[in-house]
Amino acid sequence: MKDTKNKGNQTIALNKRARFEYHIEERFEAGIALEGWEVKALRAGRIQFGDSYVLLKDNEAFLFGCLINPLPTVSTHITADPTRTRKLLLHRRELDRLFGAVERKGYALIPTAMYWLRGKAKVEIGLAKGKKQHDKRRVQKDRDWERQKGRILKRGG
Repeated sequence: MKDTKNKGNQTIALNKRARFEYHIEERFEAGIALEGWEVKALRAGRIQFGDSYVLLKDNEAFLFGCLINPLPTVSTHITADPTRTRKLLLHRRELDRLFGAVERKGYALIPTAMYWLRGKAKVEIGLAKGKKQHDKRRVQKDRDWERQKGRILKRGG
């Protein structure tokens, strides 16, 4: 698990809905197994992973629902599948820990960000619990109040 706060301009995509829908308690950094055309598409920013999720199966982690649109210049002998299941690369200890949390404690695994780290694509996975409707309303209310407070202070000063 590495600190991924300082991503700078190397961020590929963010899952903004993840913070709204879930309480993210812990974050993990995972590598992702990609094909060549997918790397080129990521460099062009052709990714959508707001509806994606991580499943643990056979002691491995997989990313489902991530849409990487191929570039029009993809080679003719390759059939690009934009929504294919992609394997996530984690250490055995991290996988065991995630399996325990998901199986016993009822957590969900949500991809929160994708970014470049030393030329390799990385996915930040959040160990999360779903928020209830009243929690979402409170977050919305707090956000609206902060916005309104900023307007009042701006007008007054």
